Amino acid sequence: MHRSLVRPFMGARGFSSTSEKIVASVLFERLPVVIPKLDPVVYAFQEFSFRWRQQYRRKYPDEFLDMSKSRGKGDYQIDYVPAPRITEADKTNDRKSLQRALDRRLYLLLYGDSNAAPSRKPVWHFPEKVYGSEETLRKCAESALASVLGDLSHTYFVGNAPMGHMVIQQMENVPEPFKRFFFKSQVIDTNKFNIRKCEDFVWVTKDELLEYFPEQAEFFKKMIIS
Repeated sequence: MHRSLVRPFMGARGFSSTSEKIVASVLFERLPVVIPKLDPVVYAFQEFSFRWRQQYRRKYPDEFLDMSKSRGKGDYQIDYVPAPRITEADKTNDRKSLQRALDRRLYLLLYGDSNAAPSRKPVWHFPEKVYGSEETLRKCAESALASVLGDLSHTYFVGNAPMGHMVIQQMENVPEPFKRFFFKSQVIDTNKFNIRKCEDFVWVTKDELLEYFPEQAEFFKKMIIS
């Protein structure tokens, strides 16, 4: 169920006038490392645009072009060899590695106890924490991520406000309803983390992430833009 963040939350804790349970979750993402390949339709359009502009390009004297060709030559010239797009982690489908899907965004998922499963059965979930005595909800989200990574030295939280939220209704395995607020954080200057406090973890693309949450797939399709 989706609700808009239009109604202000006010009260003793700054978010609600009731004692309802609030959970801060972190969408921790690694940005693309290489430029994604162009869609064939986009490539064809760019090629057409280039050829069209060439018809009206300025004609320079041959003497000027000969001078430009002579520039950039010397002993300092370096041969450039591009890094491969497909890595060993791609070939083996190693979802524990950040060295995969280099042209896509990757998101961290954890397997273990979750606030969404009071029955204490392990499930796949995002780094999260129940909001308690923290000064702000973002501080709660930071604490949730720090408990998994150890520290936040290689992370960057995007903004102070949550990027979205969902209301978890009371069900057989959820004795009390609660609200889950999502904060976005990004990987900075590293390609490996020591993930802890979980039974398992994966780094997945958006399409792969939806496979882990089939019931909330539509919600995450709209919330995650990649």
